[in-house]
Amino acid sequence: MRIRPVLLSAMLGGGLLLCQPAAFSDASEKAAETTNQVRYRCMTTGAAETQTIVVSVGLTMPAEAVAGQQLVIQWRGSYAGSGLRAPAGGLSGVKVYAYAAISGFPGLTSATGVGQLGTVGAGQEIPLPTAAVELRTTPNSAGTGAVTPAAINIGERPAEPLIECEVTNKTELKPGTLTVAGPGGSPTATLTPTPTSSPTVSPTTSPTPRHTSTVTATVTRSPAPGDSAETPAPAVTRTPAGGADTGGGGDAGWDGRPLVVTGSLIAAAAGAGLLLRRRTGRRRVA
Repeated sequence: MRIRPVLLSAMLGGGLLLCQPAAFSDASEKAAETTNQVRYRCMTTGAAETQTIVVSVGLTMPAEAVAGQQLVIQWRGSYAGSGLRAPAGGLSGVKVYAYAAISGFPGLTSATGVGQLGTVGAGQEIPLPTAAVELRTTPNSAGTGAVTPAAINIGERPAEPLIECEVTNKTELKPGTLTVAGPGGSPTATLTPTPTSSPTVSPTTSPTPRHTSTVTATVTRSPAPGDSAETPAPAVTRTPAGGADTGGGGDAGWDGRPLVVTGSLIAAAAGAGLLLRRRTGRRRVA
């Protein structure tokens, strides 16, 4: 029996069935739409009255957004209740400008799109675009941010709106998540700048002047061991040969003491001679 070939064929067939290509989501598939009921207060140029309307706004984020490249956010709007009415003069040749507020990216705050409008008679409801309005902007950095519906303006140019509608329930809106990848294709965390406190400059106090006294010390050299406190100068600087030390420091002549002694001896001898002579004379007379 050829059981082995049959089993081999069955195994190969099952493997082919199991090895079907995996189903991947389309890279261009857009993220889920975030819908909000947005309340607007609308003011018309030249009119004192205002209008309050509610618009159901859906925002769809791009599936692939890259830093440095323009991205598109899909905006869809429809009235939830009564719509916005045209002014007394009607509308002709104007456009709808839709905005979205963006946070979480440095230097990126909004995206803007424009939709076409037909002629609208005075007091008639102004229709919102039926097709999706493309809100465009260009992020400068990668990261993740939040997107919420913002103003709706109607006019010929963005800078000169005829009707301005501002959001009045911003805190109630659910934001959509916008993810932007870096040039390499991977998103990076968005750095939130931390406020730095300014350094506090403390006043510099001047030093308090202090009274100081100056003491002058006279240093006297101590005599070296063996030296006397006072060394008198010698009385005689030079004594002449054969002369006497007179203490005057000069030449005082020859020493007179031998002459005095000699004179004394002569005087004594003379006296003795006279005495003997006198005694001899007395003896002769007698």
